[in-house]
Parts: sequence; structure tokens; C-alpha cells
Amino acid sequence: MATLYVSPHPDDFRSLLALIATEFCPSPHPRTITEDPPSSLNAPSRPTLVLATGQGDSVLSGANAVSWYLASQGKRAGQDNKQQSQVWQWLSFAGNELTPVACAVVFPLMGVMAVDKKLQHSSRAELLRVLKVLDKALEPRTFLVGEGITLADMAVATAVLLPFKYALEPPDRKVLTNVTRWFMTCINQPQFVKVLGNINLCEKMVPVTPKTSTAASTNAPNSNEAEDATANGPPKTEAQLKKEAKKREKMEKFQQKKEMEEKKKKQPPTEKKAKPEKKELGVIAYNVPTPAGEKKDVVSPLPDAYSPQYVEAAWYSWWEQQGFFKPEYARKSISEPNPCGVFMMCIPPPNVTGSLHLGHALTNAIQDSLTRWHRMRGETTLWNPGCDHAGIATQVVVEKKLMRERGLSRHDLGREKFIEEVWKWKNEKGDRIYHQLKRLGSSLDWDRACFTMDSKLSYAVQEAFIRMHDEGVIYRSKRLVNWSCTLNSAISDIEVDKKELTGRTLLPVPGYKEKVEFGILVSFSYKIDGSDDEVVVATTRIETMLGDSAVAVHPSDARYQHLKGKMVLHPFCDRKMPIVFDDFVDMNFGTGAVKITPAHDHNDYEVGERHNLAFINILDENGLLINVPPPFLGMKRFEARKAVLQALKDRGQFIEIKENPMVVPVCSRSKDIVEPLLKPQWYVSCAEMGKQAADAVRTGELKIIPDLHLKTWFNWMDNIRDWCISRQLWWGHRIPAYFVTVSDPSVKPGEDMDSHYWVSGRTVEEAKKKAAERFNVSMDKVALRQDEDVLDTWFSSGIFPFSIFGWPNDTQDLNVFYPGTLLETGHDILFFWVARMVMMGLKLTGKLPFKEVYLHAVVRDAHGRKMSKSLGNVIDPLDVITGISLEGLHAQLKDSNLDPLEVEKAKQGQKSDYPSGIPECGTDALRFALCAYTSQGRDINMDVNRILGYRHFCNKLWNAVKFAMKSLGDDFAPWEKAQLCGEESVTDRWIMSRLSAAVALCGAGFQSYDFPSITTAIYNFWLYELCDVYLESVKPVFSKAEEEDGGQRRAQVCRQTLYTCLEVGLRLLAPIMPFVSEELFQRLPRRCLQDNPPSISVTPYPEAGEFCWHSEDVDRRMEFVMTVVKTIRSLRADYNLTKTRADCYLQCIDADTVSLVQQYSLQIQTLSYSQAVIALAAEQPVPEGCAVAIASDRCAVHLMLKGLIDVEKELAKLTTKKGDLEKQMDKLTEKMAKSDYREKVPIKVQEQDAEKLRQSQIELEKVKEAINNFQKMM
Repeated sequence: MATLYVSPHPDDFRSLLALIATEFCPSPHPRTITEDPPSSLNAPSRPTLVLATGQGDSVLSGANAVSWYLASQGKRAGQDNKQQSQVWQWLSFAGNELTPVACAVVFPLMGVMAVDKKLQHSSRAELLRVLKVLDKALEPRTFLVGEGITLADMAVATAVLLPFKYALEPPDRKVLTNVTRWFMTCINQPQFVKVLGNINLCEKMVPVTPKTSTAASTNAPNSNEAEDATANGPPKTEAQLKKEAKKREKMEKFQQKKEMEEKKKKQPPTEKKAKPEKKELGVIAYNVPTPAGEKKDVVSPLPDAYSPQYVEAAWYSWWEQQGFFKPEYARKSISEPNPCGVFMMCIPPPNVTGSLHLGHALTNAIQDSLTRWHRMRGETTLWNPGCDHAGIATQVVVEKKLMRERGLSRHDLGREKFIEEVWKWKNEKGDRIYHQLKRLGSSLDWDRACFTMDSKLSYAVQEAFIRMHDEGVIYRSKRLVNWSCTLNSAISDIEVDKKELTGRTLLPVPGYKEKVEFGILVSFSYKIDGSDDEVVVATTRIETMLGDSAVAVHPSDARYQHLKGKMVLHPFCDRKMPIVFDDFVDMNFGTGAVKITPAHDHNDYEVGERHNLAFINILDENGLLINVPPPFLGMKRFEARKAVLQALKDRGQFIEIKENPMVVPVCSRSKDIVEPLLKPQWYVSCAEMGKQAADAVRTGELKIIPDLHLKTWFNWMDNIRDWCISRQLWWGHRIPAYFVTVSDPSVKPGEDMDSHYWVSGRTVEEAKKKAAERFNVSMDKVALRQDEDVLDTWFSSGIFPFSIFGWPNDTQDLNVFYPGTLLETGHDILFFWVARMVMMGLKLTGKLPFKEVYLHAVVRDAHGRKMSKSLGNVIDPLDVITGISLEGLHAQLKDSNLDPLEVEKAKQGQKSDYPSGIPECGTDALRFALCAYTSQGRDINMDVNRILGYRHFCNKLWNAVKFAMKSLGDDFAPWEKAQLCGEESVTDRWIMSRLSAAVALCGAGFQSYDFPSITTAIYNFWLYELCDVYLESVKPVFSKAEEEDGGQRRAQVCRQTLYTCLEVGLRLLAPIMPFVSEELFQRLPRRCLQDNPPSISVTPYPEAGEFCWHSEDVDRRMEFVMTVVKTIRSLRADYNLTKTRADCYLQCIDADTVSLVQQYSLQIQTLSYSQAVIALAAEQPVPEGCAVAIASDRCAVHLMLKGLIDVEKELAKLTTKKGDLEKQMDKLTEKMAKSDYREKVPIKVQEQDAEKLRQSQIELEKVKEAINNFQKMM
């Protein structure tokens, strides 16, 4: 086992880093010792990790080396080369940038260093500067690298641990919102908590009370172990001497800093303006009284900042009232041909009992964006809403309500009265999910909303069953089903959760006071009839041996060849059971002999069929034992488990019990253990329908997107099994089938499972007539008993695309909207719903129900985990829209069905992921985020902080439009058509080119369901092109309009360009962000007052054919200009010219580049904050006193510094930096020159070292060049 030597000091962040990395390692963890490593190891410092022998390569020393090794073991050092490089980069940042300045601030407080208030103050300012860099990097991210905790997070978090504990006061943390959020997320991870315990954040920066432990005094952070040796101690090693030299070097730097501070003291103080505090996210309410359905007030001025509450108020009811969501809008008749086409999509009907989760939000964000896009393109558009009656879920909810409120079961009420109670509940509570869908902005035609138990849909369900039964596609059979004893019903495969157990586990089971044992394998013996031999078999369900009817072995198993034709004796009854030989047996598992219980196991059922074995059912519908001898008769199944085990022990036939990994089937509704049970049920024959569905995809008639799901589709369709559609419930569509009894001696009585004695009919009269004709008797001799069962909910869902339009009746809606255009849903119900819709559509209508199927990914949490209540990571979209505190999230857990332990675990999960709760993000930001991360075929790791980032994007839009409208002026009138007049400036031409590119990208993205490309195009256009470049470039045009000749005309053209960008940009955005785009669009003047669409939702979507101004040449020129601008900005930052304007000389390689620079000189000057921009030919001299940087192979930037900066001071800084770089390079070169470097150092580290050396060389050249420039100025 490895050994880890660490410091016992609670604040030694280097040791803490190693300990945290250890917690992420797979077991067993290294043994931890809080002592110095033995001197024989030559380990200069702690932490030290001794891997095995303690010799040579087996010893790693230093925080970075140790933590890198441990993190790699736990797969936390990056998943690929890119991520590993990023982790290494953050390790360097922690060690070189953060740690020195953090120590300089905190160590004086801890008494490790002398207190110099001036120095401490400057160090604190430097710490905040470094942390702001980190804050910016964390703005769009949950973690530093990838989607989970890596060594990067561990290293940086431990580097900022002491500042958070002792130095960063609440106002500091308020400014560093992203760093604080990330730090709290890290330290609340279980691995961090185990090492650090609960961290109390600093309230006020004061000296820290020294630790009383002796360990603390000898192991304070940054203390030098070499100095701990007494004068009489052992001679110092080479490593210790190097360390001392390094320390002396640090002290010299420290003294230099102090001297610099002293110099500053003598200079007269200059007043600094206080920085404005970062504003909290504002909540602004819309307070103008607006009756529901009336248009929102758009005359009042826009609020100063974007607020979702303000923006999202009042719009939806107006959209609905105006009929924008109806296909009839602006049309005389939906049957009237539309040259633009028809778009129809039906919603995957959510359960009537359900409430929104992020999966619904994703589905609706995608579907509504597509619907709004098609509607804006002028198509006859229908997105049809609906709700599923959710048989089992609804019945369970109402049964619980009855028992809780009135102490009654459904049996106490009777079937009819119970159904009345369910309808009552549905009418009171059932439309809650519709209100939630409206909050998401879903543009559904609510007048066409359907409920699967409505009379229209119920009639269609009845008709579908009867037609398929008459054809023989639906038939009666007795087979094994998934049975829930608690629900007293068969359940579908999708309602069975597969609970994986690694070994012995106690699980709660409804109806049992004590938990039941699972995850064990019991071995026992069967005696061979007529001999003393025995066969040992094993089972995880020992109680089922009471229903055994054979023992099976493999035909090739030599151990059992002598038992051919033999029988075994059942120990508890006089049953003799054959030994059968079957290929399904794995002769390498256990003894190679398997007990066969055909009536209670799916595999055994098939063996029973092949060998004509007895099917002995030992369980009734309530889970009580039947058809077994006393004392087991009437026992509950899991009580019988203990009794059978004891009886086998008493008879001496028990062999052993051992732990066994297994999968336990659990009913998702009742949490009961699912039992395979033989029941007569109704089945749909799926072989022929499955072939048709598979062929439709193979021929391209039906398209499944993305095509990575094709393999799953063909696998299911080509190997499809018949579908059990009976459910033993009261709530649902009662099966319209009747068992026939004929009072005529010529007709023998039938059995329940015999299909010949079942007829179906729309009425009892019709069924009687069918029965009379079948048995050739008069109707008065026929008695009927309707099946008590109801149909599987998926049966009614399977005909949803055409039942909603009135099928089987020939309606206008059915003719116009069926088949539909698209089915969009999650890939997890590809078989359960999509396949069945395709099969039943082809069977009953002869047509595919839709032309394309787009399957989106599954939403997971920020760490890639499946959403689960017990993990506390289930997010209600409404909480993201409106915001919720951590306490509010905790309170929601109280209303859940979790047990106390799971509640506590869920609370920890919430605290870790949302330490400050969930901020108000708004509907638009949520929708945009969901679309942005819908990469085809991949699961979505949804991070609330990213959604918040898109709220900030909304604010940027808001401010851009406010500024633009101010620039347009009150009297502005846009031209009737978006066009170029020929007088546009180079910047106008460029932004119109970028707008055209965005239009083309969005159109192509919607056509191919590539939502990330749509959101990226919109985001980049608005943020990086319109706001960052164009709006900044045109400010001088507007400000100087009155001063210069032709200025007013230039400003007028510029305003038209700006208006086009705003108006088209909002239309591009409208399908994804409907609220903010409507709010801002309503404030813009219109191009044409006649035939002007009242809402952006019915305004044409921009098409590439209309906006055809994309020019690669213009884009290339502006790209060059922006490269020059960025180079100037970089130079200004290097020389700290934050507010000082400097002249800029651009030396160009040829006349074309000179001409280009002159053409764009105003833009370069404005965007780079330069005093003047002067283009120079290659042969023209550059004035002395400039700093230089290469912008491209065509242009060099010379920034005039003479007279603007303190040359001596800058020269001193650069000289120090040069020395540091040279030392760093010497050290790296020395390391790489060692004889065993190539053999011992991993290739990745060698590549990183080479890259580091290369970057240092480039940086050194730049520093030398800058020194040379400054020396010329002196």
C-alpha cells in the first residue's frame, strides 16, 4: 500500500491538496502519516508519496507531483491531451499567480511573517486583481476544466482557501460572484468536506489566533523544513541547500518590494475614484394595469435594465387572445392551399399527474422554436397540445388522496364511484401542467387541446381495438407479465426500474414492516430419484423453488451425462421433476445445474415451452402463496422466503449462501418488487407491423434524426415481441371485449385464455350479434361478461397523431393535418411511443403518422448525472425562471416521498450544486440555454450558471437596443425595404455582411435541427459583432454628425443600417427567445404602416435570399482590422495604458495594406482607443519611443509611449521579469538535459515542458525587445 506523508497543520494548503486528491482516488487510499518522510527517501518536503518500495522512482515529492499522480489515478487530471494541458495550465496559475500573493496577504495575519500594512494592502489589491481574472474565466463555467471536478479545481481551490477563510470579506466576495459560487461548489463536494470539514468564510480581516498544537508551530505553511534541523542535526542535503537559496532569493525580492513601498510613501498621495459596486441582478415588475388578453403597454420607457419579470408579463395572454397560435390565423380556411406549405406537430402528451421538469422544458424549447420558425415562414402551422390520462399514476394519486382524506379504498367506493372521483380530481388539478407550459411560452393551439380520456379520443381507442381484434392482430393469451402486487396490475417494461445491487442489500417492500434481503445466492440440493446422488442448484429467489418443475443442465456437460432420463424429488411434496438438457444453461456458472420455474421466470418460461414442462403458479395477485403444501400455503412471498430456507436447513438440503451482484426489478410507481406472473391478457401481434415500421426507415420514407439511433430502431423492430396491452386498473379505456357464455348444449363452455370465446364490439348489442353468428345460436342464448381490465396507456398514445383529429371520422383537420410533418421527443421513448405510433398509424390509416422523427438528448445535471430526486438534482424549470433560495429547494424535499436518509443526501446535493439557491434567469434564457446545448445525440449536462450567462446576454440585448433607439432618435423613419443604398461606410458594409451570414446560418440550422449553430450565430452576431464592434464604431459617426461636412448623411445611412440589424436580429432571435424579442420589437418603428404584422411571432423570418449581402472580401478586410485592433489593445494592456490615448503607427508591408489601414483608420482609432492612427509604408521610419508588436505578416504596430509612462519604472519591472524568465528557462533546460529525462518523464510532461520552454522563449524575446525600446527612450 502507498504511504502519504503530509503536514498536520490544518492550513497547509499543499498537504490539503494531496489529501483532497486522495479522496478522489479509487480504493484503497494511501496510508496517511503526519510526520516528515524518512531521511533515506531524500524527500525534501511534504507532501511526499511513497508508492511501493520506497526506492527510486517510487517516491514523489511536492504538492504538484503528488496531487497529479493521485488525480490521474482517480481520472481527475483531464480526459484527453487538451484537458490535461488545461489542468496543467491551472496548476501553474495556482502555483505562480495565486499562491505567492495569497501567502503575502494571509501569512502576516497568521503570524508567519512580519506585518507591513502598506505591503499587505498592495498585496491584497494584487490578490483581488488575480481573482478577478479567475472570476472572468469562471463566468460561463461550473468547473475550470470539463464538466466535473478536476485537479485544476482542487489546486486553485486550495490556493484560495486561506484568503476565503481569513482575508476575503463579504464585499470582496460580492464582487467575485463567479469565484465564490465555484469555491462554494468545490468545498461542498463530499471529498472536500471529508478533508476540510465545514469552512467558515471570513467576515472581517483580522489577525488569526495561533494554533495551539505543536504540529502547527513546526509545520506552518511556507516554513522551511531545512531550518527545523538543529545545529547538531544531520548535514543538509543538496535539495535542502537549494531550498534555502530559493528562500533567500524570495527574501531579497521581498526587501525590494518594501523599498519600493517606502519610495511610494514619500510621493504625494493621489486620490483614486471608488469603483462602483457590481449590481445585483435587478427584479423590476411590470405594474401597468393590463387586463388578460389586452396588449401590453409599449409606450412607457424601457426600464434601465433587463428583468425577466417585467419582460414576460402580459404577452402570452395577448398572443393567445389574438389567435396567433392557431393555423386559421390570417386565413379564410385551413383547407385553402398554402404555397408555403403545412407544418403540423403534436406534443408528446405529458401525464395529467405530472409537473414540469427540465426534460419537458427541453422538449418544449425545441418544439416551440421549430413551431414559431415555421409559423414565421408563412406555413399553415399547428402545434397540437394534449395530455395523457396516465392510468397507473393517476389511479395511485387518487387512491392515496381517498385514503388520506376519507380513509377509503377504491374497493370501498366501487368502480363507477371511483371513476367519478378520478374525473373530479382531473377537473380540479389536471390542467396544472398546461399553465406551466404557458409559462415556457409554448405557442400551442389550446382550442385543440386533447385529453386521452375525452369522448373523441376514447371512441378512436375503442375503434382501433375492435378493428385490430377483428383482424386477429389483437389476441388473447396466457403468458408471463410484469406484475405489481401493490397495484394489482401488470405494468409495462418502461414502468420497471432496474435496481443494480453489488451484493447483500436490505430493501424496503410495500406491505412489509422489515426490509427484505436481496443480493444473495442460495445453494441447495435436489435428491435424485432412486439413488443417493444429488444435484446442487442455486437461486436468488429461494421461495420460487416451491414452483419448480425441472432441473436443467447443458447437453455438453460431462458431469451430468449419467443423469439422462433421471428425475429429482421435490423435498416438500411428492412431485417428481425431470432433468432436462438445454443449451440455455451456462455450465461454467455455479454447479452448471439450474432449477426451472416456468411460471415465475422469463427464461424458465421458454425452457418450459421447449420441454413441455408443468407451469405451476405459486403466487396470487396479492403476492400470497397458492398451490403449495402447508405450512407455506397462504404465506406472503417474502415471509415464505425465510420459511423455505429454514425448512431446507432442517432437511439437510441447504448448502450455502453467498453474496451475489444482481438486478432487482422495482415498480417505478409503487416501489414494489415486480414478480413475473402467468396471466391471461390481451396481446398485439407486432411481427408484421414491426417489419413495416423498419422498412419505412430503410426505404427513407421515414427519417430518424440523428441517425445514430437507427441501430436501436432496427434492433427493436427486427426482434420485436408481441405487446401486452391489458392493465388491471379501473382508470383508463376499458377493453371493449366480452367473454361469451352460450346456454346451448351443442356449445361446450370456453376457457378465459381461449380467443375463440371472446368477441369485441362498440356496444353490447353488437358484441352479442357477433357471438351469435360465431356460435350459430340465437342472440337470446348468449350471455356476455366484459373484460374488467383497461388498455395500456401507450395504446391510446400510439394513435394520438390521428385520434386528435377525429379519426375514424373523415374530418377537415384529419385531411389537412394528417400525416403530420415532424415528431420531436426524447430518445428514451423511441420504442415505447414512437415505434408504436408508426406501427399503429400504418396499420389503421395506411399512412405514416409523420415524415421525420427528431430525437433530442436526455438532460443531466452539471456533473453528468441522471436527474434523481434522491440526489437533490431534479430542477423545476419554474425555479430557474423565477429563482429560488436554497431553503426553498430544501422545503420542496419535504413534500417528496423520499425517506429521511435520502432527504438528507438530497439536501447535501442541493447545497453542493446551488449553495446560494438558483438565481432568477427567466424563460428566454432557459430556452436559449437548452437549445444551445442540444448537440445531436449527446446527453446535455445542464448547468444553471450557464443559463444565468444567457440572462446576462438578454441584458446586453436590452442595453444595445436602448442605446440604438436613442441614436435613431424620435423622428427616425426606416426605409420601406432593407437594402444597401451604396453610401454605406466600410463598417456598415461589414455588419450587413455579418447579418447576412447569421441569417444563412440560422436558416440552415433550423432546416437540419442544428440548434447549437443557430444559437451560436445569433449570440456571436449580437454580442461580438453588433455590440462589441459596430455599436462602438458608429459612436463617433453620431457624435460628429453636426460637426463635419456630409456628417448628417453618413449618420442617416448609419441609422438605417443599425435599424436593419436590430429589426432582423430580433426576428432571428424570436423563435428561441419569444418574450424579450417581442418586448424590444414592439418598441421599434415599422418599415410599412400598412399590412404591418401586429406581433414579431407572425412577422416573416429572415431568409437568406432576401439578405444576400454576405461578402467574404469585406469580412476578410474587417478580420485584418480587428487583428490590428486586438494587437494595439494588447500593447496598451502590456504598458498599463488604461485611460491614456497614444498615437499608433502602423507599418505596412505594401501599398494595398497602407490603403486598407487608411480606409479603416477611424474604426481602428475608435476600437483601439488610440489618439491617432498613422499608416506607414515599409520604408518609412517609425518615430523613436514606440513599443512594437506584430499584428500580422502584413502589418506591425508601433505604439508611442514616450512621454506617457515612467520609463525607469517600466525598465526596472522588465529587467526583473527578464531575470525571472531566464531563471525559469535555465531550470527547465537543466531538467530536460538530464540523462534519464527521456526515459523517466512521461511523454505528455515532456511535451508540456517543451511547450513551456517555447512560450518562455517567445515571452523573453518580447521582454528584451521592450527593454531595448525603453533604453532608446532614455
